[in-house]
Amino acid sequence: MELHDYLVALRKRWVSVVLITTLALCGAVAATFLTTPIYEAKSQVFVSVRTAGGSTSDLVQGSSFTQKQVKSYTDLVTSPRVLIPVIEHLDLATTPDELAKSVTSSSPLDTVLINITASDPDPQVAAGVANAVAGSLATQVTLLEKPTDAAASPVEINTVRTATSPTVPSSPNTALNLALGMLVGLTAGVGLAVLREVLDTKVRTEADVNQVTSTSVIATIGYDDNAPDEPLIVQTSPQSHRAESFRRLRTNLQFLDIADRPQTIVVTSSLPGEGKSTTTVNLAISLADAGSRVILVDADLRRPSVAEYMGLEGEVGLTTVLIGHASVQDVVQPWGNGNLHVLPSGQIPPNPSELLGSRSMANLLDELARAYDVVLIDTPPLLPVTDAAILAKLTGGALVVVGSEKLQRQQLAEAMGALETVNARVLGVVLNRLARTQGDTYAYYDYSSAPAEAMGRRQKRSSSARLPQQRSAGTTSRRFPSRAEGDVATEMVSTTSQQRATAGAPDDVDPSPRRP
Repeated sequence: MELHDYLVALRKRWVSVVLITTLALCGAVAATFLTTPIYEAKSQVFVSVRTAGGSTSDLVQGSSFTQKQVKSYTDLVTSPRVLIPVIEHLDLATTPDELAKSVTSSSPLDTVLINITASDPDPQVAAGVANAVAGSLATQVTLLEKPTDAAASPVEINTVRTATSPTVPSSPNTALNLALGMLVGLTAGVGLAVLREVLDTKVRTEADVNQVTSTSVIATIGYDDNAPDEPLIVQTSPQSHRAESFRRLRTNLQFLDIADRPQTIVVTSSLPGEGKSTTTVNLAISLADAGSRVILVDADLRRPSVAEYMGLEGEVGLTTVLIGHASVQDVVQPWGNGNLHVLPSGQIPPNPSELLGSRSMANLLDELARAYDVVLIDTPPLLPVTDAAILAKLTGGALVVVGSEKLQRQQLAEAMGALETVNARVLGVVLNRLARTQGDTYAYYDYSSAPAEAMGRRQKRSSSARLPQQRSAGTTSRRFPSRAEGDVATEMVSTTSQQRATAGAPDDVDPSPRRP
């Protein structure tokens, strides 16, 4: 991962980082308040040697002897010989070993000083133990260093700093605990965010698609909770964001290999539930609204859904034609403004792959390509079955619908590999169900939903500049490629419900089948 990838991971999962850091900080606060305060009291003793004479050599020898002995005296502080008298003197309910855990001693380098530190929840007990240990150490060293033939010990230990009762506990250190808690929480949060990013292989954005394949993402379709209830969003809500995304897909599709523009297009996906059928249906409606003669073929002979989405009869259709029981003219059904025709799947056969790969299917595709500008074919997903790969080889190419949050990168790679194996042409990737943020909403969408009164005023002001037939039809003229003409043809696109009615495509389309 590069620095940019880390920043993206942190931006994507900043909530978890903040949450873990906050929990760690709260844990540090709780531990601080639940910990029993410990007080430390310190005393200091000075070790000296009595010399017989006052000469310089005697003083040097005495100082050298004392520094050598200080290390031993420091270790003697926590010995039972020193601590037992302390326990008896202070009447402590403890043992020498337990008391040794709360008493420490140290000696600064090149000095004859010994620092004694005693710790206890009671500050007065801590001060008493520190002073008692200093006195007991002096007594025991005097006894240990006293020669058998001398009246007094040459080593003398004197207390130079008496311990007092501390007013501030030495532990817990609130500031240190909070700093450590925040550091641990931040480290854990960032580490978890990066780990989840490394282990997360779901396809969510265009960048994830680009990591798998070099095929371009030609359109992104936003996620909508109402999509299952309103699959024909281009028809039911033409001014919505998703409807505009399908029109953008239609536009981008026109610029794919202009010199060799495919007439038959397979629409598939990697797994079920990525939205390939709804994408195919809405793309077909968008192309038909733009003036192209389109036929939508439901070649998903395992779980067909086009007829159900469009309110058509699906018992007869593609399979009926392939087995020779009817001609395509007998089973094709018009829909909408007359530019769109639908060939349902028909009855589900026991051998879908064989039927779709047969010579009859190839001949049917050639016949449809001669009769229509665009042939859209809805096929099953690539990973469960091979139907889509078979048809992609027979057609001009395939559009692969990728459902955001629906599949792993490895699954997408396998699906693209299935098309490459049969040398099928991949026209592009359509990223569906993409989560939209506030920044993805453009201001001109508000313009498209302007009140009818404002639209009427603008039309009245510009009525003198319009042609009579345009004013009566309420349409806008723009150019759209057409197979029959070879170049471009004038397209009349409706923009409101009343304009759709003028063009012969009312909002309330009769779902019953209509024979040509």
